Amino acid sequence: MNPVQHPVVRIQQLGDYVDQTVTLRGWLYHKTGKGKLNFLQIRDGSGICQAVVLRGNVSDETFEQVKALTQESSLAVTGVVKAESRAPGVPGGFELDVRAVTVYQIADPYPITPKEHGVEFLMQNRHLWLRSSRQWAALRVRAVIVRAIRDWLDSHGFLNVDTPILTPAAAEGTTTLFSIDYHGEPAYLAQTGQLYNEANIFAFGKVYCFGPTFRAEKSKTRRHLQEFWMVEPEIAFCDLEGLMEIEEQFVSYIVQRCLADCGPELAILERDTTHLQRVSPPFPRIHYDEAVAMINRAAAAGELVPGYPDPVPAIEWGDDFGSPHETYLAAQFDKPVFVHHYPTQVKAFYMEPEADRPEVCRSVDLLAPEGYGEIIGGSERMSDPEKLIAAIARHQLPQSVYEWYIDLRRYGSVVHSGFGLGVERTVAWICGLDHVRETIAFPRTLTNLRP
Repeated sequence: MNPVQHPVVRIQQLGDYVDQTVTLRGWLYHKTGKGKLNFLQIRDGSGICQAVVLRGNVSDETFEQVKALTQESSLAVTGVVKAESRAPGVPGGFELDVRAVTVYQIADPYPITPKEHGVEFLMQNRHLWLRSSRQWAALRVRAVIVRAIRDWLDSHGFLNVDTPILTPAAAEGTTTLFSIDYHGEPAYLAQTGQLYNEANIFAFGKVYCFGPTFRAEKSKTRRHLQEFWMVEPEIAFCDLEGLMEIEEQFVSYIVQRCLADCGPELAILERDTTHLQRVSPPFPRIHYDEAVAMINRAAAAGELVPGYPDPVPAIEWGDDFGSPHETYLAAQFDKPVFVHHYPTQVKAFYMEPEADRPEVCRSVDLLAPEGYGEIIGGSERMSDPEKLIAAIARHQLPQSVYEWYIDLRRYGSVVHSGFGLGVERTVAWICGLDHVRETIAFPRTLTNLRP
C-alpha cells in the first residue's frame, strides 16, 4: 500500500476520517510493544495519535523497520482511522490501524529522556525540549492568547500600528536599557512602544502595537525575561476609570477564549481551571492606600503569603509592591484585582497625577490570582505640556529627546490612557506554569542567550 494513494491528514483532523484510510506524517514520540504488536505514539504538531502495527497487517520488512525506530524518528504511517475514545492511553480518542509505514530517518539517540533533567540542561537543549508534550501545549495556548488579543482589539475599533524597536530615549527608566551604537549615536532597544502609540492616537483614535520589548533587568525571578512580548493599546478620550473597564473586558475575553479553545492543552498541563472560570467583569478595585492597609494588617497578624514560607512583609506607604505583597493581595479575591492610584514616585514620568493629591497618580496594575502577579500596567497619561515638561525635569531626563512627545500636548491634546499586557506572564497564569521561561519558544533570561 503506497501512502501517497490516500489523503494526507493531520492528527487534529482524524475525527473527520473515521473508518477511512489516511496517511499521517510526523515523528515517533514513544513506542511500546512486544512480539507481533507495536504501539507507536506519533506526533505531527497538531496532536498525538496512537498507531497500532500488527505483524501480518504489514510486510515483515516493514515490521522490522518499526522495531528499529528510535524516539523522534521521522515517518509516515498509513492505515484505517478507528474511534477509540474509551481505550486507556489513546490520546485524542482516535487511533490508526496501520497498513504501511515509510521511514524518513532513524533518529540518533535522543538526549531528553523520561528521567528528570535539570533546568540548565533543558534550557541548553531548548530546541529539542520544545517537542515535549507540556512545552507543545503551553506554546499552543500562547498562540490562542495572541489570536484572542488581536481578535478583541480588532473587533473593538483598535488599529494595529507598529512602533520602533530602536529608540533614542527611555520610557520606563534608564536603568533597564539595552544600549546599542546607531551609526555613532547612542540608541536603545525599546522598553515599550507606548510613547509612539500616543502619537498614533491623534491620527487614529484607538490603536495598539504588539511586539517584542526589552528590559535589562538584573532579575532571576520566575516572572522576568530580558526579551518579552507586549501588547499596548492606547485610547484617546479615555480616563482611568474607562481604562479599567476596557482592561477587564479584554482580559476576560482572552481567558474565556482559552477555556473554549484549549481544553486538550490545558488538560496536558494539568491546569485546574477553577480560578479561570471566574474571570468575568467586573473585577474588584482597590486603592493603593487600601492595599497598603490590608498588607500591614496581615503583617501585624503574622499571616502567611500563599505559596511562601514567610509571613506577609510590612510595607511603607510610597513603596512599590514586591511579589509577596502582590500574591497576598490577589489571594484576597476570586478574580483578578485592580490596584489603582500608586504613588507618583514609583511610577513612570508620563502618568497623570491626581489633581487633589499629586503624590499619587492615575495609574493601575491588574494582579492575577494564584501568585502570578502583575499582568497589566496602565495609566491615564499627562495631557498638559507644562506638567509633562516639569515631570521630565524631576526625573532628570533630557528634554531635547522628548520634544516630539511634548508636542503631542501642544496640538489638540485630550485626556488619554493606555496599558501594556505582558504575553509571557499571561501565558504562565492561564497555563499554570511555574516560570515564564516555558511561555516562549526561545526565552532570553539573565543567564540564557543560547540557543
